[in-house]
Amino acid sequence: MEKDKKHEVVIIGAGPGGYRAAFMASDLGLKVTLVDPEANPGGVCLYRGCIPTKALLHLAEIRKDAEEAEEMGMKFTSPNIDIKKVIGWKDNVVKKLTGGLGQLNKARKINYIRGMATFISESEIEVEKEAGGKEKIKFEHAIISTGAKPVSLPGIDISEERILDSEKALELKTIPKKLLVIGGGYIGLEMATIYNAMGSKVSIAELTPDFMPGTDSDLIAEYKKMSKGTFENVWLETKVEEIQHKKNNCHVKLAPKEGDTFEEDFDYVLVAVGQKPNSNNIGLENASVETNEKGFIKINEKQQTTASRIYAIGDVAGPPMLAHKASYEGRVAAEAIAGKDVVNDARAIPAVVYTNPEIATCGMTEGQVKEKGINYKALKFPWGASGRAAAMNENKGFTKLLVDADTERILGAGIVGKHAGSLIPELVLAIEMAATAEDLALSIHPHPTLSETIMEAAEVLYGHPTHIYSKK
Repeated sequence: MEKDKKHEVVIIGAGPGGYRAAFMASDLGLKVTLVDPEANPGGVCLYRGCIPTKALLHLAEIRKDAEEAEEMGMKFTSPNIDIKKVIGWKDNVVKKLTGGLGQLNKARKINYIRGMATFISESEIEVEKEAGGKEKIKFEHAIISTGAKPVSLPGIDISEERILDSEKALELKTIPKKLLVIGGGYIGLEMATIYNAMGSKVSIAELTPDFMPGTDSDLIAEYKKMSKGTFENVWLETKVEEIQHKKNNCHVKLAPKEGDTFEEDFDYVLVAVGQKPNSNNIGLENASVETNEKGFIKINEKQQTTASRIYAIGDVAGPPMLAHKASYEGRVAAEAIAGKDVVNDARAIPAVVYTNPEIATCGMTEGQVKEKGINYKALKFPWGASGRAAAMNENKGFTKLLVDADTERILGAGIVGKHAGSLIPELVLAIEMAATAEDLALSIHPHPTLSETIMEAAEVLYGHPTHIYSKK
C-alpha cells in the first residue's frame, strides 16, 4: 500500500474479533490493514487463552474419564505426566491454528503489520513496529479490537515467580503440589480443573457467596456436587489479605466474612479475579473516542464509537467478554463499514465454562426473568433419567429451560454436564428464532443422545416427558 493513500479499513488487534472483521471486510471488497504485535492473527484467545486452555482441559477430561471407567469395569494405571510433552503438544496446537490464520490472511491479501498502534487523530494512527521504527497510517475507517487483560489485586505482585495470572499459568513449567486459586469465575474454575488433573491439590478463595456470580444458583449447586474431587478447600466470602512471596512457597493470609483470619502455605498462587479492557495508552483521547467508567469503549448498535468512523468490538467494547461475541461483533462492524444495513441484535450469546462438568448457558438467567417480572416456568430434565447419560456413567447433571408461561417462548437455558457446550447452540437458535417449548418438544431428537434432554425438558411443560413422571 502507498503510504500517502488513505487505507480503507485499519483494524487494531488481531484476536477473534479483529481477524474476523479483517477477513469479512476483505471478502466484501475493502482494502484492509490489520495491526497486531504477534507474528500471526489469533490474539490472546489463540496464543494465551481459549485454545491452549481447552487443549489442557481436554487432557483433564481424559484423566477424569479414565478414573471413572473403573466403576464400569475398566481400570487404568495412574497416568505418567510428561509436562514438557504436554506443553509441547499444547504449543503445537496453538502454532497450527495461528499459522493457518496467517495463511488465510495472506490469501485475502490483507496488509498485516506487526506492532502496537496508537491514535494520533480521528483519521490517523501511528504504529510502533516490532522490527523497529514507526509508521503513520491514515484511514477512512478503523476498528478497535484490543481485547482485555487480567485484573491484578492490590498489594499482589504478579511479576513474582510463584504468583501466576491466567497467562503465566498456561506455561505449566512445574506442577505445584499445593495451589491456591483466587477467584471463582470461569477462568479460576477452568484453571483449577487443569491443575487438579495434572496432580495439584487445589484450594479456591472467592470473595462473593458462590462461584460464577450472576449464574443461576441451581446450576452452580449441581456443578459443585459433580466436581467435589477438584478442590481440597473451597473458601467462599473470603478475602485474600496478604501474600508473602518466599523462596519455596507463598504464605497467604485469608479473611473469611465470618470467623477468624487464618494462614496457609501454597507452592503457587493463581490470581483469576477478572479481566479489564485494553483501552488505555492507545490514544483514544486523540480520536474523540469515549469510554465508560469501567474503561469500556462506548458503542452503538452498529459498533460505532463516539467518533463515527471508528468502531470497537470484543472485550474492549464491553461484556460479555467472550471470543465468539467478539467474532460476531467483528462481522457487524465490517458489514456496517461496507455500507450494509446491519445492527448487533444478538438475543442469546452462549457462555460455556469448560470445567468438569461443563456449565453452558444462553439467554436470560432466572434472576433476570424475575427482575423483569415475566410470568415464567423453569423446566428441568435430570440426566439421571437419560439413557445416553447412563451409558456414559453420567448420573448427575440436568438440562433446564426458562419458558414464558404466557407465550411458551424459550427465554433462557442452562445445562450442567458432559458436552454441555456442544448442546447449548440448539437453545441459542431456539431463542433467536423465537421458538416455543412445543417447537422443541415436537422436533424429533436422535436416540440415544444427550440432545434428547432438551426435548424432554420442553415436554415437562405439557406434563408428558417420557422418562420422568411430571404432572402438568
